[in-house]
Amino acid sequence: MKSLLLLLSSFIALHSSFSATPNIVLINIDDLGYADVGPFGAKIPTPNLDLMAKEGMKLMSHYAAPVCSPSRAAMMTGCYPKRVLPIPSVLFPAAAVGLNPNATTVAEVLKGAGYATACIGKWHLGDQPEFLPTSQGFDHYFGIPYSNDMGTVAEGSKSNPGQPLPKGPAKGKAGAGKGDADPETGIKGNAQPPLPLVDDHNVVERVKAEQQHTFTRRYTERAVKYIRENQKGPFFLYLPHNAVHFPLYPHKDFIGKSGIGLQKDWAIEVDWSVGQVLDTLRELKLEANTLVIFTSDNGGPLNHGADNTPLRGGKGSTLEGGIRVCTIAWWPGKIAAGTKTDEITAHMDWLPTFGALAHCKSPGELKLDGKDISPILLGQTNAAGHDVFHYYRGYNLEAVRSGPWKLHLAKNELYNLDSDIGEATNVAAEHADEVAKLQALADIMKLDLGDKTKESPGVREMGRVEHPQPLISADGTVRAGYNKIAKTLP
Repeated sequence: MKSLLLLLSSFIALHSSFSATPNIVLINIDDLGYADVGPFGAKIPTPNLDLMAKEGMKLMSHYAAPVCSPSRAAMMTGCYPKRVLPIPSVLFPAAAVGLNPNATTVAEVLKGAGYATACIGKWHLGDQPEFLPTSQGFDHYFGIPYSNDMGTVAEGSKSNPGQPLPKGPAKGKAGAGKGDADPETGIKGNAQPPLPLVDDHNVVERVKAEQQHTFTRRYTERAVKYIRENQKGPFFLYLPHNAVHFPLYPHKDFIGKSGIGLQKDWAIEVDWSVGQVLDTLRELKLEANTLVIFTSDNGGPLNHGADNTPLRGGKGSTLEGGIRVCTIAWWPGKIAAGTKTDEITAHMDWLPTFGALAHCKSPGELKLDGKDISPILLGQTNAAGHDVFHYYRGYNLEAVRSGPWKLHLAKNELYNLDSDIGEATNVAAEHADEVAKLQALADIMKLDLGDKTKESPGVREMGRVEHPQPLISADGTVRAGYNKIAKTLP
């Protein structure tokens, strides 16, 4: 089926040449809070993002998922996360499951239309070779395949720089981790192996604390190099940073820049990185033919210094602060400067949106939950986002929104997000009709994707491998059969 979908996506639906096909850069920050950058209320200096928003559009009601892997699954496939990656939380090292290699990704859709494709940064949709970006439509990959806290205690993955290393015996194993008891999702806790840096098909580095400080800069340098090498286009660059996920490792040049703490220091470095990308596009005179999206994979974790003001809650929840993310779209001459939209949009919209802008024919056999939001971005009259959005956390459907109304299902709490963005006043008693409408919408969705179970009619099969192994073992040996020659990294 996948070959058929790729064949369909390769046709050009409109009579246009590649010169009219935009380059696309998707910048995805890890754990960035809604108000962690200037355009959304931060007090720290983020001049590049401020300018990006001044020249582009802010998406004020844009949704991700509560945690990393599901959010990225939506971004890559155009679907609700539960449809394509039904897991209770996130993936860990040596997971037996991952995004199915037969899933059609945004990279594959664009590649079928003649795009060069690259992923530079954190992947987090499976670390076995079958699940990595080069098996999912990307020509090139450079990055850490999951979160930067999924390494060893001794090498700095469990603590911020300058803080004492956690003490105690190794804890955690496959299938035994806080918040995730699924034995297929990998190795958890202090039993996790060393962090690997992957370059295309090779593990090239064992990532320790000193290297963690360098990755925002190294990813940025790779991104700039990629843009220069592919400036004749069209290209799709997916740039998912490990910043600003705990442990907090800004480059040493940025430590102390905010005067607040490491999390805000790192946000300032993220702003620098965005500036490097935008400046390169301007230098090469590509800005008029390049769409750049800046966003986050979920709401910020309050315990690590993130700011989600004025939203309630944080990472891991389906309160607005856990799932609504700061998002900016920039395309000079195409997206009106200094604009914003309150329409409901989501990460699952990127695949159909990018496909439409690249003039790809929609693969008709593929059910998408996302929609083409390019009319919103381009300021077309009567352009609309989603009428309904469903808030899944793992297997569970926890809330549903239509228009301004959001119903938290378990507690029957109703909020009007237009007048109460902070979800402070439950108005269910006064609006029983809205409660009934939203409950009915939730019941319809449960027939498709279910609730509190991963076995549901609309849930697709994940990728699965037998006997998954870490890419680097505890003694530093790179997994045999991945690199051409097994080797030991210092």
